[in-house]
Amino acid sequence: MTKQITMTINGREVDLFSRLDVIDPATGEVFGSVPNAGAPELNSAVKAAREAFPAWRDTSWENRQAILIRMGDVIAASAAELIGLLTKEQGKPTAQAEFEIMSASQWCHATATLKLDDKVLEDSATRLHFTTYEPIGVVCAISPWNFPFILSIFKIAPALIAGNTMVLKPSPFTPMTVLRLGELLRDVVPAGVLNIISGDDALGPMMTMHAGFDKISFTGSTATGKKVMEGAAKDLKRLTLELGGNDAAIVFPDVDIKQTAEMVFWSAFTNSGQVCIASKRAYIHEDIYDEMRDALVTVAESTPMGRGDQEGIALGPINNERQRRTVKALIQASEDAGDTVIRASRPAGAGYFEPITFIDNPHDDRPIVTEEQFGPVLPLLKFSSEDEVVRRANNSDMGLAATVWTKDEALALRVASRLETGNVWINEALALSPFAAFGGRKQSGLGVENGIEGLRQYTEPKTVSFVRK
Repeated sequence: MTKQITMTINGREVDLFSRLDVIDPATGEVFGSVPNAGAPELNSAVKAAREAFPAWRDTSWENRQAILIRMGDVIAASAAELIGLLTKEQGKPTAQAEFEIMSASQWCHATATLKLDDKVLEDSATRLHFTTYEPIGVVCAISPWNFPFILSIFKIAPALIAGNTMVLKPSPFTPMTVLRLGELLRDVVPAGVLNIISGDDALGPMMTMHAGFDKISFTGSTATGKKVMEGAAKDLKRLTLELGGNDAAIVFPDVDIKQTAEMVFWSAFTNSGQVCIASKRAYIHEDIYDEMRDALVTVAESTPMGRGDQEGIALGPINNERQRRTVKALIQASEDAGDTVIRASRPAGAGYFEPITFIDNPHDDRPIVTEEQFGPVLPLLKFSSEDEVVRRANNSDMGLAATVWTKDEALALRVASRLETGNVWINEALALSPFAAFGGRKQSGLGVENGIEGLRQYTEPKTVSFVRK
């Protein structure tokens, strides 16, 4: 790697002899390394955050707002470097890395416009009664490998503007871009307010069980989220968990098949399917099933997959070998069960590449239907009625998101109201906003991110009643 990237603790660089290799998923080769932190570094980061908290809490909202705006400016000014680094460690195409980095900049600016005003319940001649929202304290933030930069900003921006301090750990698969952010912000954010450390899988549990944290904000798998919740229980830490999804796309027969196939394709395969809110089960009405299946295969065959830094590439590799094995096992289970498996061509060469794959109308009890694949494979499922498809879509332990595709507004809104998910998009997909609450139901999470509701997750309400005499 051309640059040595360090951790940021108390506003200063921290490096270690113990290193963690970072692999380029497009080649399968190590291209860099980062510090592998343990208990001493974690304790130092928590100590710095706790010591910085009182002054940061007492900093005016306007000054915290100005710093958040400056953070967005710094990200935009450093975009070229961050885009290259993100493509290298995550594998996504350059255009998608650019979208992630610039969205993070815009997210900082947008979040800076939010404010939690006191809620006045009574202001009369005899009583003043109001609720105010105070920062929780020190936040433990753990971000994932699929969108490491923007999902870190989802945590940093609201936590800091609300007056909290933070220790953030990015995924060991994609630590470099987030660590670089810490370096860039050392002269922007006061020392100790934002500490960014890196480490292997042992560091996460150390953080979630650390008594120095007041809140945990975690994005990742449902299985790991349950362990995070267990670790938080000892001290009743506040929690925001954004977890897995097994998101249904429901396609009704009145759609334009070619146009909808293109949109459903990208709803499923953006970032090679490594998106928590990606369509992971596509229910297609029997009247158009064959045509829609063939149209989706056509889109897959015409969409280039390869190294993210190459011109014209639209799909990259799976980020890591562990996830690649998960995807391959789900496909193999369908093949072993006798399902028809349709594969697009895959790029030649090394790396963690898997071709776009469709499973043609498998049974609902197949693992590819019941489990989250988080990769470039999509089961296509035939349905015949509204009631049937709603029942099947809701037959999941997860409830993160869904999409509905139809020209019939009444039908779309009716189906949306019946789906047991935190988010429903109609004739679009993956449409997050810094001003809209985002969260899951069932085992897809706890709490929400973004918008006023997400900002409130980083505060504790305090109600004050004053009797005037």
